[in-house]
Amino acid sequence: MLDLSAAPRPHIMAIANQKGGVGKTTTAINLAAGLVEKGARALLVDLDPQGNASTGLGLAPGDRKATSYDLLMDEVPATEIIVETTTPGLFLCPATADLASADIDLVANEKRSFLLHDALREPGLSQLDFDFILIDCPPSLNLLTVNALVAAHSILVPLQTEFFALEGLSQLMLTIRQIRKTANPTLRIEGVVLTMHDSRNRLSQQVEHDARRTLGELVFETIIPRNVRVGEAPSYSLPVLSYDTNSKGAEAYRALTQEILNRHPMKLPMEGADQ
Repeated sequence: MLDLSAAPRPHIMAIANQKGGVGKTTTAINLAAGLVEKGARALLVDLDPQGNASTGLGLAPGDRKATSYDLLMDEVPATEIIVETTTPGLFLCPATADLASADIDLVANEKRSFLLHDALREPGLSQLDFDFILIDCPPSLNLLTVNALVAAHSILVPLQTEFFALEGLSQLMLTIRQIRKTANPTLRIEGVVLTMHDSRNRLSQQVEHDARRTLGELVFETIIPRNVRVGEAPSYSLPVLSYDTNSKGAEAYRALTQEILNRHPMKLPMEGADQ
């Protein structure tokens, strides 16, 4: 197990793929829920103008008084934006459609690529004692995604097991390489998680084979299956781990969570306590 006693805390992870419909937001919500289920404190930053992560965690658009747009554009402290969700230990920095104009609104700002980086390292935020900060990126390689990659320690890439899946990764990898050269030299790829997998489908099996052959150990052992409960959960404003805790989707996200924690072990409150 990695010794992360000297590693940055919280660990900031961007969840990104410029292709839409790959399970990015679903992975962000359920990985966050899996982490808090294991005893972590987690913050999910919704950086997608669609605001699906905010909706999926039960925050209606009318209740989003301050959002990630205010965090970036007006430099409102994160502590004034973050809200607690119905999942204990899981907090949210919500988003609205206002973010859609961020690329235009930020273009004249000299710090435009570092705004999220600075916001997530403000002294007040450290007092909330998060173990993980997850960033749900928009389905494009725009300035919002660049902000997430500059702010993050690592990037998790959901990859739908469908035709052309691997071809869509090339531009993302080029962007990561450029970010390493110019703004965040320590950014690393956390891994690629295969999503919406149908074990009965020959194409899904072929994409999995090709991904593991091409990307090797970057691909997580855990595979997220195509599961109706995973699709239903957001309509009830719940992670699938809460909506149907025994479903195959919930079991898969718990397995993914454990793979993440194997790499980033936490010192939980009970550890080191007197027996």
